[in-house]
Amino acid sequence: MTTTSDETTTRLTGRPPIVDLATWQAARDELLVREKAHTRAGDALAAARRRLPMVEFDGTVEVTGAAGPVPFLELFQERDELVVYKHMWHDGAPHQGQCEGCTWAAWHLKDAVYLNARGVSFAIVTTGVWEEVAPFVDFMGYTQPWYSVRDTAEPVGGDMGVIACYLRDGERVFLTYSTTGRGNEAVNPSMSLLDMTPYGRGETWEDTPEGWPEGRGACWTWRSDAEGNPTWGETSRPVPQWTRPGAAAVETLGRRGECH
Repeated sequence: MTTTSDETTTRLTGRPPIVDLATWQAARDELLVREKAHTRAGDALAAARRRLPMVEFDGTVEVTGAAGPVPFLELFQERDELVVYKHMWHDGAPHQGQCEGCTWAAWHLKDAVYLNARGVSFAIVTTGVWEEVAPFVDFMGYTQPWYSVRDTAEPVGGDMGVIACYLRDGERVFLTYSTTGRGNEAVNPSMSLLDMTPYGRGETWEDTPEGWPEGRGACWTWRSDAEGNPTWGETSRPVPQWTRPGAAAVETLGRRGECH
């Protein structure tokens, strides 16, 4: 680590101040006290979630997956707990026109092996019709089980862009928790890692020191053009799609309206 030769703080434009290792460690130790408090507050919230009441509903309601219509109960895969991500959908849109925020969420949990080891299954549901959903899942290379909940009421269907948790007791099924918005960041470790870096997420809403690089609009990492430039334009794709075999530049998102 580079250190300074005197006791004064050295500054570079748009960079953290440069100090010696002992000074850095003292500042780091001070922040650690706050980080531990934040962790304990999170533990307390998790304890409160475990004490929420739950809602019973009909677990035999059918959803449609690769094997055709199946009862929602099947998503548990004989485990007692289930986490579901509810993926928004643009009817009739090509792959690049599908929801960028939901792609952001689904891409980060492609394998539920650690959840499975704790007795928890994971699935993705969407309001898209299965005939449109299946080729999208194949294109993205997703290995999670996907299902269409077209015209299915809450708490199986309903609002999308949501993480929902369920519990079963034999043939009885219950909704225990749901979250949306920034609550969905739980499936995206990239955001937590960016929060540890000097420039953070690079978004305009963040509290950053004077002189830091100018931030972009919230969620600017969701879409980019073929050159990797963040953009919400008609030539963009959700960022992970550019890694898919055969993904080429596009001229339109092909959207007919708002996703649902």
